[in-house]
Amino acid sequence: MAPSATGVRFLHTSDWQLGMTRHFLQGEAQARYAGARLDAVRALGALARERRCDFVLVAGDVFDSNLLSSQTVRRTLDVLGAIEAPVYLLPGNHDAYNAATIYRSPVFRRECPPNVHVLAVTGGTPVAPGVELLAAPLLSNAPLTDPTAEVLADLAADGTRRILVGHGQIDVLAPESPGPSAIRLAALEAAIEAGSVHYVALGDRHSRLSVGGTGRVHYSGSPEVTDFRDTAAGEVLVVDLAADGSVSTEAVRVGRWRFLDWTHDIANGDDIATLDTELAAVADADRTVVRHALVGTLSLADNAALYDVLNRHADRLAGCFPWDAYTDLVVFCGEDDLAALPAGGYLGAAVAQLRRDAAADATAGDALALLYRLARTEAR
Repeated sequence: MAPSATGVRFLHTSDWQLGMTRHFLQGEAQARYAGARLDAVRALGALARERRCDFVLVAGDVFDSNLLSSQTVRRTLDVLGAIEAPVYLLPGNHDAYNAATIYRSPVFRRECPPNVHVLAVTGGTPVAPGVELLAAPLLSNAPLTDPTAEVLADLAADGTRRILVGHGQIDVLAPESPGPSAIRLAALEAAIEAGSVHYVALGDRHSRLSVGGTGRVHYSGSPEVTDFRDTAAGEVLVVDLAADGSVSTEAVRVGRWRFLDWTHDIANGDDIATLDTELAAVADADRTVVRHALVGTLSLADNAALYDVLNRHADRLAGCFPWDAYTDLVVFCGEDDLAALPAGGYLGAAVAQLRRDAAADATAGDALALLYRLARTEAR
């Protein structure tokens, strides 16, 4: 569609990191997660069409690496080519525009659709009458200076509405040690105050965030969750830049996956039943990953019941695994547990030794719990 002669509307997104893998996803869940990241891009395209956006702006890290398969590149280009608006891609720290950049790969160069434009050159790119993108691409995976400093130098407030697009950490988010490559918020806000920049589209943070007091400096976050630390991921910003330079933004959810941290005190069968019920109630289980921190003291029988519950829900959920740093389960062998354990011979002696050691040695407790589950299974 033709850009508006008065105002422009665009999608601000970033950190797609297509090709990303997550170590905690096993088997087919990893493939589904990779597909979900592409699905999020498809959802962006549908949103751009629905909201009549003039273009889509990706503020860095389109790809997770410059060393990805041709399959990942081709599938990405297919999805981008289906978007009915121009798409502008800024190289970030994961896909920096260096000698090995994926944007210079034979597949990308030959098959890049005509609506896709790589912002590989520092400076202005016109996108509509009186509107330009002010691009600050990363030329290195580890830049040594503020990547926006060069494009901000000597800007004039000449009536051009400028959208600065950059990738990196803003200094005020790490005030104790911002580092030489941190983006200086004061310089951005000075340019906004002077009227030479009207909106700052940033990438690098995977959670949506407005920075500073102008309401014009934004991280869009990743359109699909990437980590348990993400607090506002799975979203994209619809940005309206009016003819008078005023700006409004709206966050729209496009992601479908969730990474959840759960902390539970577990002391008996009732607590295990409650956990079972709560896990069973998780919606969209095949797109939800649960990292659990369980704390408590359990008998061998209750521990075995907990093991069964977690294993069952691990089959339903996209991922279900312990948060080791905060998990503290102690297993003891009560009198009622002894009936299920070997009482004589070598195994009986091993059980006796493990019972003595379990109070002070978590490994011994784990071994005793495993022996209990094996004995229980054998008895069935």
